Amino acid sequence: MASFWWRLSSAARALLALVLFCALLPAGHAGLFEDDEARRAILELRQRVDQLTNENEHQRRGLLDLQSQIETLRADQAKLRGQNEQLMRDVADLQRQQKDMAQALDARLRKLEPVKVSVDGQEFQADPAEIRDFEAALAAFRAGKFADARTAFANFLQQYPRSGYLPSARFWLGNAQYALRDYKAAIDSFKQLLAQAPLHAKAPEAQLAIANCQIELKDTRSARKTLEDLLRTYPQSEAAVAAKERLLLLK
Repeated sequence: MASFWWRLSSAARALLALVLFCALLPAGHAGLFEDDEARRAILELRQRVDQLTNENEHQRRGLLDLQSQIETLRADQAKLRGQNEQLMRDVADLQRQQKDMAQALDARLRKLEPVKVSVDGQEFQADPAEIRDFEAALAAFRAGKFADARTAFANFLQQYPRSGYLPSARFWLGNAQYALRDYKAAIDSFKQLLAQAPLHAKAPEAQLAIANCQIELKDTRSARKTLEDLLRTYPQSEAAVAAKERLLLLK
């Protein structure tokens, strides 16, 4: 009974108390309230109870709406927090990608930058493509592919007219031509080397090679003069030793 009583609202408890009070009055006091006044009092009390009930319901709905709004705000806050975390991850990924791209670009640029090379005692700057093409032509010659080597060295001379490889490229072009028995072309290649780089490490060998081409062409007189010039110009070279031996054979 007690638990039932406290579950009622205050207005409901007041109405119930009035009803019980009226019911418990002694018969002699029943006349204190006229029927109409009692009904009015009960109606007014009911209206008050209904009003209080509506107000409570309105407050309850207001609290529920406020709680719903709070939950919505919490959900929005969690969503924004998740979006912010995702944005931070995206920014970190973008920064990492930019760093990787910058490193890759830097690596590619380094591959295109000239590097110092040393060939036949000469040091100079050469582009990576230039180095690659020269080494490919030389590899063809060493593999005995003389026709391919001749074409590769000829193309190299046209493509890199200012290359530090030019004297060496002319020397190996002349050797490829000699191997293909194109002696006149070989003589021209070796003479160009001597004219452009007379102090080059391959210059004595180039002059000796000219004499060999002249011997193959049966031009003994020219071969003898070439060998004699070699001895005067490069007396301390290994080619000079071979030149002396050939001169003895030509006499």
